Amino acid sequence: MLKILLGLVLLGTLSFNVLAEENLYEKNYQAQNTGNLTSMQENPDTKIYAGNQKDEDNISMLENGYDMMGASGFEAGNIVPELALQHAKVIKADIVLVYSKYDSTKTAASKIQLIKEAAKKNGGEVEAKDIAANATQYQYYASYWGKLPTPLLGVHIIKLVPKKTDHSEQESESKGLKVLAVIKDSPAAKAGLIRGDVLTKIANVELNKPEELSSLVRKFQGQNIAIEYEREGNKAIATTQINNSN
Repeated sequence: MLKILLGLVLLGTLSFNVLAEENLYEKNYQAQNTGNLTSMQENPDTKIYAGNQKDEDNISMLENGYDMMGASGFEAGNIVPELALQHAKVIKADIVLVYSKYDSTKTAASKIQLIKEAAKKNGGEVEAKDIAANATQYQYYASYWGKLPTPLLGVHIIKLVPKKTDHSEQESESKGLKVLAVIKDSPAAKAGLIRGDVLTKIANVELNKPEELSSLVRKFQGQNIAIEYEREGNKAIATTQINNSN
């Protein structure tokens, strides 16, 4: 799934000046969790991994009980991964996934423009380091993750997008909540729920909004409940015991 970012072993060969530059991971960071999520550990041993496919990695992290705190994305020359780890430690993330790829969209004309801009900043002179820095550009992305407490149910869901009717521009109501990921070993996983299922009822109460699911799960914590759902158009019912809150 994920590989440890072995590039970190090369940090001893880097100059201090490289690490002392502005941290673009920090500068371009955007929080995405409304609950101000951080590690449950006061001083987390933050891990850094090389990501592979963002969408699949995101699902895998959700299934393993993590939630995304935020992300950074930008274009730049050579940037060491230590800077992503550095920012992850500041925001108390448990894991940071780092992605980078050569920016093949940079044309010769755009590179020339970058060199011109460097010359303008340096009073008309272009140094060798400016040409080298502008010659290769990469697209960088990092996602930051915090471990969640033991879930009451253990599903990540979204509201289904309403569909337009055939004879009207008005949108017809879409019922149910689509499962994006099921946390491993959670009550939802033990009930047999899988990614792609659509939850329609819990304890015989219809589900149309994410907050309805959260409210019902809190109400029935510690109890056995029935969950009605649809999978590939077929209706089904499962039972499970909701966890108690910590």
